[in-house]
Parts: sequence; C-alpha cells; structure tokens
Amino acid sequence: MVTTMKNEGPFILEWLAYHRAIGVDDFLVYTNDCTDGTDTMLQLLQDKGIVQHRENPFRNTDLKPQHAALQAAEEEPVIREADWLVCMDVDEFINIKCGEGRLSDLFQAVGDANMIAMTWRLFGNNDVREFTGDLITREFTRCAFEVTRKPHQAWGFKTLFRNTGIFKKLGVHRPKGLKPQLWEDIRWVNGSGQDMPREMFRNGWRSSTSTYGYDLVQLNHYAVRSAESFLVKRDRGRVNHVDRDQGLSYWFRMNNNAEEERSIQRMIPALEAEMARLLADPDIAAAHEYASRKHREKIEELKGRDDMLALFRELTGEKLCKLSRMHAHFGANVFLSGPGVIPDKIAENEPGSDFWFTVERSETNH
Repeated sequence: MVTTMKNEGPFILEWLAYHRAIGVDDFLVYTNDCTDGTDTMLQLLQDKGIVQHRENPFRNTDLKPQHAALQAAEEEPVIREADWLVCMDVDEFINIKCGEGRLSDLFQAVGDANMIAMTWRLFGNNDVREFTGDLITREFTRCAFEVTRKPHQAWGFKTLFRNTGIFKKLGVHRPKGLKPQLWEDIRWVNGSGQDMPREMFRNGWRSSTSTYGYDLVQLNHYAVRSAESFLVKRDRGRVNHVDRDQGLSYWFRMNNNAEEERSIQRMIPALEAEMARLLADPDIAAAHEYASRKHREKIEELKGRDDMLALFRELTGEKLCKLSRMHAHFGANVFLSGPGVIPDKIAENEPGSDFWFTVERSETNH
C-alpha cells in the first residue's frame, strides 16, 4: 500500500491497524511539510519495522506531491517485490464484505482476477462537529446511497492489482501505461466480482451504473470527518489538486449523510486489538498523543480566525446538514457550483423523492 500524507497524525494508527488486521503486509508512506508530528511518527514506525517512510521528493521535480511520490515508489524494493499493490489515502478504508472481511477472502472470491476496482462509498460527517479522537470507522456511519451518480467523484474507484507488469507505472486511481502486448492478460473485476469492460482498460477511473459493485468490497472514503477536522484539512491543502481550495463546495460535494452503513464495523474488534498492540509501545503511544494534541491545537488556532470560524458555522448550520442527506435530488451542475445556488426553501421543505433540482453549467473543481 503506497500513500502520501501531510498533517494526518491523529488518524494514522487506526488506518494502519485496520489494514494490518485485514492482511496488508507493507506500507510505503511519503510525507511533506508536516507540523503535527506525522513525519516523526512515521519515522518512528519505520524504525520499529511497521512502515517504510520517505520524504516526498516533489520539490526536485515539476510534479505534484502525489504524482512525485508514485513515481519515486516504483523504484522501491517494497513495491517491486509486492504480490498485490494499491495506491490509497489515509481517509480510505478497504471494506471487504465477503468471508471474514480479510484480503485473503476477497482474493479467493475473485478467483483469477488480477485487478479489482474498489468503488468509493462517500461517508459524511454524521453531523459530528467536534474532533473527538474516536475511531473513524465507529464515529462516521452515514454515507451516500449505493446508486449515487453525482457528484462526479461519488463513484471514483481505487484499484487493487497484481504486480505482474501489465502496466508501466503506478497511478492515483489505477495503474497506467498499458503494455499493448499484455492487453489480453488483464482480468479486471469490479467490487462485485463482475468483469470490467475493455474500454476501461486504458484510462477509466470511476464507476458507472453498469460497472459499480459493492457485494464483495467497497472503499469507505471518509473525506471530511468532523467539521473541526475539516478546517485542518482545508488549511493543509490538497495533495494532488494543490491549486484548488477545499472549502465549502468541497464539503458540500463530499459530505454524504443519506443513509446508515455499518458493515465495516464487524472488523472493529480486530482493529482495536491491533491498535492496542501498537499503542502498547510507549514510543508509539506518545507519538499518537502528541499528534492528536497538535491537531486539537490547530483546530483552536483556526477557529480563532474570522474566516475559518465563519466557515465552521456554515458547515455545521442547519441548511448544510439537511443538504447532506439530499444529494440524490441534485444535478451535476449543482455540485460544480456549490450549495449557494440551492434556495433555502428546498432544504427547509425537504421535498419528496421525485424532486429534482439543477442549474446552468459551471466550472468543475474536481
């Protein structure tokens, strides 16, 4: 598993413990510009043999941080020697629904498949305002409906793939650079184990009504977490689209609270057992406590700014709370434009299931 991080300190151990519990063996993590102890914690975890930690080399290139990390990762022995690979973020959790919820169960279920598209299920803030430090997988239980075609990001996927050289390089959503002579070697399935169409083989990165599937695996995407933690995320900036603001429009698109979905929680006992093993090491426990404290301090600092306090109040206001349950009623252009284009009366009246609202096209901010 290869990933990039910046100021994600309080969330690292849960993510690691969960994925170790389901069968991930190796983690390669690139960091840059951390101020909350993320890099120090990961270096400590490397010293203890739990992860591989690297400084992100993007400054010496014209690449964005995530792309620079993936390019560098291709030369790492831990990547070259892996059986399966996936590029993921710390707010994404592989939720395996077959067998006992482990990777071995998923691999058995998909047979000879060598690529598995794990479609996002966008999880919202569950109306949680404050950063509590509780498990993400326990605290945030509301998400988008299974059939959620909008916003554009709702059905993005990440790809778990066998390291057999069919593609030339790592990519954010899927491996890239298909080697033409190996075209016929691809056996790519969706999260229900159904074959992906050949037109997806070169550039596809998101599912559709004919390709999504959640029966065997889905990727729980906790893009916003609590409203307080979102302030830190916005202040930190984006790892890929570094020139685009994670403000109100991003929150509106990614904060989906349409229905309860707790399937991942069957793994909480295994997750807690693995976290307990990690935290039994006093060095790791101290690093986790430090990062959580720095996160809380950053929240208080940001809420002391008029612009961030205004954003926090809008995020937690009644209108956006209601809209987070109404995404199925809005067209793509609404998500591109932001919640300001939605009249207050729509949220106030909670229209029926047949209601539909959209606006004229606006520029995308994916």
